[in-house]
Formats: sequence, C-alpha cells, structure tokens
Amino acid sequence: MAVTELDVRALRKPDKHPTIFATYAALAVGESFVLVNNHDPRHLREEFEVDHAGSYCWDYLEKGPRSGGSGSPS
Repeated sequence: MAVTELDVRALRKPDKHPTIFATYAALAVGESFVLVNNHDPRHLREEFEVDHAGSYCWDYLEKGPRSGGSGSPS
C-alpha cells in the first residue's frame, strides 16, 4: 500500500489544518499519510486529540527542518 506524502510547507497558514483534516478524513482504516511541515505541528496534534481521540496513530519520523508526523486511522 502506497503512503501519501502531504507537504503543507507552501500552504498559507489558514489553509494548513483544513487541508490536513480533509486528507485524514479521506483515509480508509489502515491507510496513512506522512505530513511534511516546516515546524513541529503541536497544535495540530492537540486538535486531533480533541476531535479524533483514540481513532488515529501519530508517529514522528524525524524532527528538524522536515518535521512532521504521520496520520492513520486506527
């Protein structure tokens, strides 16, 4: 199964979270995506905890200039 890379670095700040949540919503159980961002998406993770607690998995693949996490429904 191919993993989609979602690079949001070039998006305007107001467009990032809606794009990420739309990508997540389109996933089937077992599918995932890798988020590429230019900062640690702490606030995004907090939103996921509020809106999707227990229904996703978040792992950091690397931290630094290409920081991000992967999202997949549980």
